[in-house]
Amino acid sequence: MSTPSSAVQVEQVPSVASGPPRVAVIGAGIVGLSTAYALLERGVEVRVYEQGEPGNGQSGGVSRIFRHAHDDPRLVAAARASRAAYREWGERLGVEMVSADGAVAIGPAVEEHLPLLVDGGVAARRVDAAELARRVPLLAGFDGPAMLDEEGGSIRTTATIAALSAALGDRLVRDEVISVRPVGDGEGEGVEVRSGGRTDTYDRVVACAGRGTPALARTLGLSLPVAQAAHVRLTFAVRGEAPGTLATLQDSSGVFGETGVYAAAAPGNATYGVGLSQTTPARDDASLPVPAGLDELAARARDYVARALPGLDPEPVDVRHCWVTTLPWSDDAMAVWEAGGVLLPVGHNLYKQAPGLGRRLAAAAAGEPLDASLRPEARLGSPQ
Repeated sequence: MSTPSSAVQVEQVPSVASGPPRVAVIGAGIVGLSTAYALLERGVEVRVYEQGEPGNGQSGGVSRIFRHAHDDPRLVAAARASRAAYREWGERLGVEMVSADGAVAIGPAVEEHLPLLVDGGVAARRVDAAELARRVPLLAGFDGPAMLDEEGGSIRTTATIAALSAALGDRLVRDEVISVRPVGDGEGEGVEVRSGGRTDTYDRVVACAGRGTPALARTLGLSLPVAQAAHVRLTFAVRGEAPGTLATLQDSSGVFGETGVYAAAAPGNATYGVGLSQTTPARDDASLPVPAGLDELAARARDYVARALPGLDPEPVDVRHCWVTTLPWSDDAMAVWEAGGVLLPVGHNLYKQAPGLGRRLAAAAAGEPLDASLRPEARLGSPQ
């Protein structure tokens, strides 16, 4: 089978929806777009509200890591479902959504995650220093624990967002949602969505609004246990010719001065995006109590690159700042709250989970019971 090109080929989904929209999705980040596309797969007409550029909020940037490694086996299984969906959607829409270069992890986290991956049916294995050097040729010498997730890789974020947005067409409207509330009773009940330019009523609403989701939840009487923070990742140019293979990297080793580093290649492997897992805290109103926190994180990322990735020029060529929303039981945690016909998904590191999560949200929005593992009491993402 030929590899899909990066050009977007707009195709209909298998079940063509028609009629007025039954479900509204608030937010056109990767989770919102995946949910909307999954609704169309089911033949459910949808409208997506986005006040900015699709994929330009918490989903912004040119690459992300697809990995199966998690502390919770349920998330390993969820990642497998998402990887299959990324493959299916990419073939259908004619784009490469995840690279074939694999995902590499080094450091003590390998010992924790590899058995869970193997038990979960993931094609993952240890690699020696020689293979590590072939998979991540930019990396300085390392002979500690290392593993390869063969079905991992760099998510082609720009191509993925563009393909899903194109498939939605004019179902995607540029407007800010002002309020969401249940209305009516009996046959006339539904959920009213007021935006800057219209008022509409839907059977169900899925709020994928990132850091805006807790505010929408409060209008429904819910207080979500979401911690907000800000994050920075830098992009660096590869010295010389771009390598033919460039796996993603997660480094928990501490050998190069940091214990929570991730990196993913842009298409063509000429640049590598690098960030630390650490964030700087934010208040609910999006103000930063430590304004210099992002500067410190960026400086640490540059220092790490100089020590660990000599194949990169240590001066960044691009920077990406974004918000982070986490739940208290895990950085990888995700959960969905329900109130008055509205589904409110919350979590961090959701890019890799988006297609599978979108399909489960679409099922619930179409009238099926919400997957029990997504309910807050299931604490999905907790170490097992």
